[in-house]
Amino acid sequence: MAAAPSSTTSGTQAPPKDGVFIELRDVHKRFGSQEILRGIDLQLKHGETLCVIGPSGEGKTVMMKHIIGLIRPDQGDVFVEGMNVNLLNERQMAPIREKVSMLFQGAALFDRMTVEENVAFPLWESGLRDRVEIKRRVTEALEAVDLAEHLHKYPTSLSGGMRKRTGIARAIITRSECILYDEPNSGLDPIGSDIIDQMILRMQRRYGVTSIIVTHDMRSIFKIADRVAMLYRGKIHFLGTPEELRNSPDPEVQNFINGRSDVTG
Repeated sequence: MAAAPSSTTSGTQAPPKDGVFIELRDVHKRFGSQEILRGIDLQLKHGETLCVIGPSGEGKTVMMKHIIGLIRPDQGDVFVEGMNVNLLNERQMAPIREKVSMLFQGAALFDRMTVEENVAFPLWESGLRDRVEIKRRVTEALEAVDLAEHLHKYPTSLSGGMRKRTGIARAIITRSECILYDEPNSGLDPIGSDIIDQMILRMQRRYGVTSIIVTHDMRSIFKIADRVAMLYRGKIHFLGTPEELRNSPDPEVQNFINGRSDVTG
């Protein structure tokens, strides 16, 4: 295994700060000559919904992937409940990935598996073999996203929104405490987008799920976010409530949320 990236904290465990679930400290990441993250500092509390916005290519998804160890920082630290993710090997990451799951843009479903089989897959992977318990938990997860009547369908017969809801069901079946959503509203019409928003709110209210959502859908932000982080030039340029975002005097913030280009000519 490759050597762990540099870390500013000794040991893998540090006492989590009061109420803090996820923390990024001075996280830097470069791919070749391109510096993507230039010092990200962020704290997220249990049960909080954070929307992450910013121009394309600013590292929003890259930042999220650091949280579950899919990408390791070149500098800085990432903590999940006090555990320093940087310093964990793949085996040690398993408990972190039980707590935190990620819903990718296309939901990453297996086309040759039914909805039921897709949702059950993480349970089989974890070693659970009690078919009655698996069936119970699959049914519970599908009911939570209003897909119980579609369990025998294959992903190819589902709408884009239904595929994403299946992905949400698969994320919550392992009792994840946090779900990372990578543009869950992309490619959906306004009704489909609203359904996904309602699912995210339902997960928070019913299960206390913590959520980080990368999105370009400004309507969603004002509907579901407790706080909003805007990435710009590799740093968190803005962090605050949706109302503070709306009223920010910062021209970069206003240009982005109102879809204005600063290109003139």
